[in-house]
Amino acid sequence: MFSVIFPGQGSQIIGMGKEFYDKFDLVKNLFKEADNVLQIPLSSIILDGPKTDLDLTINTQPAIFLISYAIFNVVKKEFNIELNKAKYFAGHSLGEYSALSCAGYLPFSETLKILRIRGEAMQNAVPKGEGGMVAVLGTTIEIVDKILKENEKKFTTQIANDNSEGQIVLSGKIKDLEMLCEVLKENSIKNIKLPVSAPFHSSLMNKATIIMSKEIHKLNFKKSDIKLISNVTAHEINNIIALKELLIKQIENRVRWRESVINMINSGVNQFIEIGPGKVLSGLIKRINKNVKIDAINCKNDIDNIKL
Repeated sequence: MFSVIFPGQGSQIIGMGKEFYDKFDLVKNLFKEADNVLQIPLSSIILDGPKTDLDLTINTQPAIFLISYAIFNVVKKEFNIELNKAKYFAGHSLGEYSALSCAGYLPFSETLKILRIRGEAMQNAVPKGEGGMVAVLGTTIEIVDKILKENEKKFTTQIANDNSEGQIVLSGKIKDLEMLCEVLKENSIKNIKLPVSAPFHSSLMNKATIIMSKEIHKLNFKKSDIKLISNVTAHEINNIIALKELLIKQIENRVRWRESVINMINSGVNQFIEIGPGKVLSGLIKRINKNVKIDAINCKNDIDNIKL
């Protein structure tokens, strides 16, 4: 059994998807549609940069979705590989939107629009320079939770991403993150400040939650038989009403990626197909379980090598 997975923010590079764009009219048409829907030159930002524009959250989120959606449709329509037979679709943060659109819950154009809104709302939820994120390496979620509880009167930070064994990301205000890093250093725990300008997946995103709550309830969700794995619960879902609520909660809650992968494997999944730019999720899954098969699709040759 296999699952189809979609990457989140941080996987973007200039020129991503170019081989597919050059070879398939289907992809050219999707790029053109995205430019028209958003009324911005998203295609040229993706293909030519500059990187500073691509890295703006407001552009990054629809851009990564566009590449994921385009590759998914090439695999499905040009190569007749039945990805819809997957046991689950899942994505990391914004990748969850790629999953629900590719699974048929939300039309392409609406997904582009909501991710543009989401990117802007998340970027503007906290004044620039006030919040950030820190990756904590080589320790467990239990140890990090313990450190946060022991120091809750000194500083406030939250676990934003439980990514894999030994990779946890925390969000908070800069001054709180600096105090956290001192405590981690005292405990000989490695940490790295991430190059992001906002504290994603924390209560500091509350302004974004308010905006997204209104916008998500306007969306025209459709029923689908494909089961998604929710970032918030790490469990399967295909109920539209519950799905909307979980997408709203996702803004301030931790992404339970490690648990999601473990739950999929425990449900019989032994192969993961990562669709979108890069191989970030493939790397995380290798840390979680070395025995499952992992395929990342970044070029036509990758599709030729897929065996379901």
